[in-house]
Amino acid sequence: MRFFLLIALFWIGTVVQGQTVLRWSDLTEGISWQRPSPEAIFPGFQKATFSPEIKALQGKQVTIVGYILVLDGKQSVYILSRNPMASCFFCGNGGPETLMDVHFAKKPSFVMDELLSVEGTFYLNENDPNACYYRIENADALRLK
Repeated sequence: MRFFLLIALFWIGTVVQGQTVLRWSDLTEGISWQRPSPEAIFPGFQKATFSPEIKALQGKQVTIVGYILVLDGKQSVYILSRNPMASCFFCGNGGPETLMDVHFAKKPSFVMDELLSVEGTFYLNENDPNACYYRIENADALRLK
């Protein structure tokens, strides 16, 4: 039943608002990395190269489903993950393309590992080693559980 509800929500969001529904596999397949040179300012940061399909989404409205990770006690830093915290990128399941920074339009009251459908404006990060490669701004979310 939840599966059909999720499909209906995606369909309604795509038809009514013209948003692109992203899948985590889109993000995984849409990125590759260049090894930095030893002279690089941030030698551990791999510069991202994005596919034309992912680049075309820059600045567009998107929707994606994932688990919210709250990364500070003040609840001001949020990450959306393909996996819950116990099996996310930091624990070795996946790579940095399985997370994205989320900046909500209004401060949310979500808790760690809630499954959400998040919509907002999609941006790419090619140069900032202190941020995720993907970001959603002006985000709004809907609890799915």
